[in-house]
Amino acid sequence: MSSTLAQRVLAGDPRAMARAISLIENEDPASADLVRAIFSHTGKAYLVGVTGPPGAGKSTLVDRLTAEIRRAGLTIGVIAVDPTSPFSGGAVLGDRLRMQAHAADQGVFIRSMATRGQLGGLARATGDAALVLDAAGKEIIIIETVGVGQDEVDIIRTADVSIVALVPGTGDEVQALKAGIMEIADIFVVNKADREGADRLAAAVEANLALKSYGEGEWRPPLFKTVATSGRGVPELVEAIWRFRAHSKPTQAARRRTRSEYRLRELVSQRFMDRLEREVLSPGELGALVDQIAAREVDPYTAANDLLGRTLGQLPDRQITKSPHS
Repeated sequence: MSSTLAQRVLAGDPRAMARAISLIENEDPASADLVRAIFSHTGKAYLVGVTGPPGAGKSTLVDRLTAEIRRAGLTIGVIAVDPTSPFSGGAVLGDRLRMQAHAADQGVFIRSMATRGQLGGLARATGDAALVLDAAGKEIIIIETVGVGQDEVDIIRTADVSIVALVPGTGDEVQALKAGIMEIADIFVVNKADREGADRLAAAVEANLALKSYGEGEWRPPLFKTVATSGRGVPELVEAIWRFRAHSKPTQAARRRTRSEYRLRELVSQRFMDRLEREVLSPGELGALVDQIAAREVDPYTAANDLLGRTLGQLPDRQITKSPHS
């Protein structure tokens, strides 16, 4: 099934793309075979990350970016990461509510994904979903993060260029001077620039940038003021994306290598925990160990070494006494 599905994905079939991403999101065993089948056909798309705090107008900005990039004749995939519904477990904001102007455009594929409790602004499956769109021939992939605030830094491990969108009037003048998402930007955007305080926010960001010295030839993140609802400033923003792409071409391979290393480490950690819980521990045993750590009956380093040894078969099996609270 995965082989046939992979062929349809490579042919750019929208239904196959949607099906493939669903398999990945649901962590279906067939999804690994699917990624194996399409992986050698990926690496051609350029990934644009759009991040920033809630209320920054990221969705509208992505909508305008999509329209502007499409004018250049490029095909686009959009992955919009949304909060998880407490009822269905899916994305609270479905793709049917987003970017309706592009619904009939065969050159645009839009998919909403739920975080499903994942921190850092992205869903766990975001990277693999981007591989599907890449394999299907999408030339530009825009990834919009959920909008969780300063800890929303996973996008730098996923995108080729990171755009941080800020909005005036919500305390971002202070946020601009702090660490977190401000440090990952390749391009800054003050969106909703028709609001009061936009100039003040832009000045705060520029002052923050002035604190860092940039070497000769080093990219200094530019700042743009946009009004996404009208499209003001968006053409200039797209031009900056192309400039950054050209500027970073010599280091793009290194950036993608770092991304590959992060993904490999993430997968190994995930597979290790899956094997530990599925094949090594009995039901409730991990919770019992957590209870013992919380009760200071065992330290976390000893517990971790014990679990590692048992999973790798290097230490004798030791049944953990279940806590009366588990």
